[in-house]
Amino acid sequence: MDRELVDYIHARLKTVINPKRYTHTLGVVDAAIYLAEKYGEDPLHAQIAALLHDYAKDFTEKELKDYIEKYKIEVDKELFEAYQLLHGKVAAHIAKKEFNINNKNILNAIENHTTGRSNMSRLEKIIYLADFIEVGRNYPGVDELRLLVEEDLDKGLLKALNNTIIYVLSIEGLLHPNTVYARNEILKIVKD
Repeated sequence: MDRELVDYIHARLKTVINPKRYTHTLGVVDAAIYLAEKYGEDPLHAQIAALLHDYAKDFTEKELKDYIEKYKIEVDKELFEAYQLLHGKVAAHIAKKEFNINNKNILNAIENHTTGRSNMSRLEKIIYLADFIEVGRNYPGVDELRLLVEEDLDKGLLKALNNTIIYVLSIEGLLHPNTVYARNEILKIVKD
């Protein structure tokens, strides 16, 4: 994985996501590289995962579900029903299939950035959080979250997961079990 791959991903990305999402993605890349350097993760891995995390975000529900069916990607019923979360699974598959990325840590970071999961790697935590705190994000509590992430990656992750759960409940959306598993596990880590 090198500069040529990063340039190729950039070029392809511009053809599949809208300009606003591309700007968001560049913000996630910057945040991910910063967090990777701060917390001892490979910055190139963070950059690649961040570039590809929303690769399928502009796919329609039909496109996402057709892709899942075409490639026989295993998806649980909650993820399938909350189709907005499918783009991580599809983007990870595209990363492997179209960009020949075989690093499991990168693929997991792309796949799980929408829900989190138990046993998240440091890279998974970084991509999950970078998506929340990138410079273009402006929502109540984002500054507090940025400060918490600066202080401690796991405390920041707990806050982000709590925020996600509260938000999903407030809109009466489907809460994916992986988010609850991730939150409960990280809570135990932070409290110890």
